[in-house]
Amino acid sequence: MPTPDHDDGSQDRAGKYALVERERRFLMAGPPPASSVREVRRITDRYLTGTRLRLRRVDRAAPVRTEFKLTQKVPAARPGPVQGTITNTYLSRAEYDVFATLPALVLTKTRLSVPPLGFDVFDPPLHGLVLAEAEFGTDEETAAFEPPADIVAEVTADPRFTGGRLVRAGRADLVSWLGDYGIDLVPDDGGP
Repeated sequence: MPTPDHDDGSQDRAGKYALVERERRFLMAGPPPASSVREVRRITDRYLTGTRLRLRRVDRAAPVRTEFKLTQKVPAARPGPVQGTITNTYLSRAEYDVFATLPALVLTKTRLSVPPLGFDVFDPPLHGLVLAEAEFGTDEETAAFEPPADIVAEVTADPRFTGGRLVRAGRADLVSWLGDYGIDLVPDDGGP
């Protein structure tokens, strides 16, 4: 990242290959009914230390396949539906393995697809957290979206519920944050 004394020119090129990322996130009391789920994916995100880069592995069960990608996310100046810009590079397994040797914080979750939403069910220490998100191509689509009736709260503008923040959160953080929205979790239930 450039410092005031050193500019590597990246600010001039910011966004050249990036797409605007628009999404809305919703805090849910629990996962959707299994009968409504169209696809299940296991996601392992490695947030590379000291960077804005995320290394992602996505395992799909049907058909069985694994996808690897490196993502740069440049956050927007303020929280909201326009998350910032995102640039994805799809990787081979060998390329992924090289990046996976770098220091990183790891976040794992199961994504349940119930179009137009993806429900993320998080692994420990964030077990009990279920977020639903919808992505959009335009500002108009973003504004027009009607959230599901069974949401606890919209957390689009709450930076605590972004992947980059969740990866640094402990169980006590999550218990406190969900308590702010009226969801009571056991501080450490010894769950899986």
